Amino acid sequence: MNEEIDFILDSTKESMQGAIAHLEKQLLVIRAGKASPSMLGGVMVEYYGSPTPLNQVGNVNTPDARTITIQPFEKSLIPEIEKGIMTANLGFNPMNNGESVIISVPPLTEERRRDLVKQAKAEAEDSKVGVRNDRKNANNEIKKLEKEGLSEDLAKNTEADIQQLTDNFIKKIDDMLAVKEKEIMTV
Repeated sequence: MNEEIDFILDSTKESMQGAIAHLEKQLLVIRAGKASPSMLGGVMVEYYGSPTPLNQVGNVNTPDARTITIQPFEKSLIPEIEKGIMTANLGFNPMNNGESVIISVPPLTEERRRDLVKQAKAEAEDSKVGVRNDRKNANNEIKKLEKEGLSEDLAKNTEADIQQLTDNFIKKIDDMLAVKEKEIMTV
């Protein structure tokens, strides 16, 4: 029984860490005023008939805090890269100089900052829901073990451990959100 309990605790912790990792990726995409290659992480470019991530068709760089440049591996991709950026609806207006695509990252307005904070809060809430679902699944597994003969005390202790794990991960999510919110609201 103890091995099964350890397995449940380990797999629950792993799932919760997955929720944190997902949140980290999602928060990277939300821009906080300063230009960053990760802002274009979700941009797909039509490359020989199939959608391809932008970073696989060109080098994405940030020469300064307000500019992103994309140096395509093939010059013929410049119009497709521009189209991909426009389609991604990130609020950027790409330009090209015949050699590369240049994006000037405009400073964020107060309204846009508030929208980005809402977006970050929504992502954090999604992660919390994921963590809570992991808790529920683990508790269901413990209840199954209890029906198979696990002692009530051990079941209660394990459920308390699962709740402790959940509380820790929810706190991590709240901390990550607070950092991102400060980053977004800092002018």
